[in-house]
Amino acid sequence: MGDNRQPAGPDRLTITSTSVDGTDVIAVCGEIDHDTGDPLRRVLTPPDGGSAPRLVVDLSGVTFMDSSGINLLIAAHQAAREAEGWLRLAAPTESVLRTMRLVGLDTVIDCHPTVRDALHD
Repeated sequence: MGDNRQPAGPDRLTITSTSVDGTDVIAVCGEIDHDTGDPLRRVLTPPDGGSAPRLVVDLSGVTFMDSSGINLLIAAHQAAREAEGWLRLAAPTESVLRTMRLVGLDTVIDCHPTVRDALHD
């Protein structure tokens, strides 16, 4: 299991990537918005010609997410599916879950209450 931390923006977003049994778990802490989204987009974009991506995005540390974050997750979900993989969301905070439900993101991308649930679905 590896650990790869990448700060994004001026201390507003931290991304930690680990691998659990072949699934990449991307833990995100801070705010996901227009100014902080690019590093997360890069982490969630599957490499060309690579194996089918299996991604769990741990949202338990996300304090804010705007429409650019929603769009980023939808694009990552579509890219994973096109590469014959999948993306699942896990443990969103109440404010993030409220935003996700408002726009229907939780009906487009599988959303689980915990990372463990997302890994074992």
